[in-house]
Amino acid sequence: MLEGLIETIDSKKDSNGFIKVTDEPLSGLTATQKVLLNRKGNILFNKGDIEGARRIFITTGYSDGLTRIGDKYLELNKSLQALKMFILAHNTKKSEPLFEKIAGIVSMILKE
Repeated sequence: MLEGLIETIDSKKDSNGFIKVTDEPLSGLTATQKVLLNRKGNILFNKGDIEGARRIFITTGYSDGLTRIGDKYLELNKSLQALKMFILAHNTKKSEPLFEKIAGIVSMILKE
């Protein structure tokens, strides 16, 4: 199972050996691989390893996990990072208030 994941990661490397990174989930993961990775992500999140969990949840596209990461970023006053997580999770209920806040700030700046 992990061998398949390693092959998928290897296929993402460019000619210089760098991994091409996107914010889209890997399409080559099986349902079983996603479940196992999401479990590991949840364990990391519960242990306080937010960045480790974030990497896994982005890889799998796990919207609930991405939303929880976004909520954690909000607690840490990292609004832009939170917004990114909410967008990746397709969670408009959480992202729209942040868009409104940003629009309000931009509006204030333009009035000055």
